[in-house]
Amino acid sequence: MTMDRLAMLRQMAERTPGDPFPQYGLAMELRKRGAHDDAVAAFTVLAERHPGYVPAYLMCGNLLRELGRLPEATLVYDRGIAAATAAGDHHAAGELESARAELA
Repeated sequence: MTMDRLAMLRQMAERTPGDPFPQYGLAMELRKRGAHDDAVAAFTVLAERHPGYVPAYLMCGNLLRELGRLPEATLVYDRGIAAATAAGDHHAAGELESARAELA
């Protein structure tokens, strides 16, 4: 029997906490499956462990926006803008700024 993708991602995220990508994959898979609260929780863990992993901020903020959780989305976008700016990733910072502006 093959392992379910979600179970595999959970296992990878647990085994390699120093690597942000498995946690990001887990969060995205949860989102895809409609497990939105679990996806937000997985993105939160990712941000705590790897605050410089910029792609997570846009995806998490977008999910929160879709869920109508606009104050939380604003905070996530702001944190992402700060992380992207600190990393010198002006493209990502611009995307996050645009997403945040859409909330107003």
